[in-house]
Amino acid sequence: MPEKAQGPDQGDRSRQEFRQFLVNKQISIAKIDQAIDLISRFEQGLAKPALQAGGDDTRSFINLLADEKNDTEDNLTYLYYFGKFLKNNAIILASLELLDGGEVMENFYKKLGERIGNDLRDKIFTGIERPSVGTSPLQKARIMQVVMEHIEQLVEPQTVRQILSDCLRDLNEEPHLEDKKRYAETSDFDKCLEMKRQEYVQYLQGFKERGELYFTQEITDEVVAFIRDNPEIAQGVRVGDILYITKIPYMTKEYLAEKDEEKKRYYYCHCPWARETLKQGEKLVSATFCHCSAGFVKKPWEVILGQKLEVDILESILQGDLRCRFAIHLPEGIPHSG
Repeated sequence: MPEKAQGPDQGDRSRQEFRQFLVNKQISIAKIDQAIDLISRFEQGLAKPALQAGGDDTRSFINLLADEKNDTEDNLTYLYYFGKFLKNNAIILASLELLDGGEVMENFYKKLGERIGNDLRDKIFTGIERPSVGTSPLQKARIMQVVMEHIEQLVEPQTVRQILSDCLRDLNEEPHLEDKKRYAETSDFDKCLEMKRQEYVQYLQGFKERGELYFTQEITDEVVAFIRDNPEIAQGVRVGDILYITKIPYMTKEYLAEKDEEKKRYYYCHCPWARETLKQGEKLVSATFCHCSAGFVKKPWEVILGQKLEVDILESILQGDLRCRFAIHLPEGIPHSG
């Protein structure tokens, strides 16, 4: 926190506590030193204690880093950790909205080269500068709009859908390995599905009780009840060889309270490469891009079942619907319980 606001001893003590916070995250000493330098600079630019810093303060600092071409994933992660350390939700959200899906464009660029060749890929990106992590969400969405327009002009639709359905996110399989083990031990898909539902509701309840954000959103009693009463959101509903899944709204509390449909779509959409155009009432990004979200939804089940799965988009925000709903095609022959 700024020494001018709280005195050097308290400021030094705060930085030492933050250093230990990063040590506990098992971050290397070299990176911890970089983080402390960055946070010291952030604090020095504030006219108030960092505990009171708002989203605008954080975004202004990130914009400064972007002007210096220093808005790296590491630097935004340090800000995010600082927000977690202070329990300052404004810093957390301002950092996370940029970190979330920040890898998508680079992964898209790479996968396009692998599937359609570098020459055609480079033709698609002619005149397009790939955005840095700290680029504003609205600017990212406008860039993705142009990329998708070029792709849909130059690439066969089925190929585009396949690339996107592989998902453009860097997804960690580790969180799903316990479910994979559980299924391997029981071979009872429906039992595993029901256990995952119950665990998910309990997981959200924990965030509510601790007063912590679940990713980017506040969890209230109303949110927990909404998820509990909608089993397609709480991990999915199986009908035959189809698993129907509806995504949890990005900001469920706001989504439930909102009456205006356009605003509800904004509160629902998770995609940082499309959401901000919804706020403008524009819906500029092609609905084809929602196949990336479909790939995200099916990934846990591909890990659990140990094979690639097909997925269909039934409803999506970019198609004008009020929710995103998917049908995952399960392998034939998985028996039903009972």
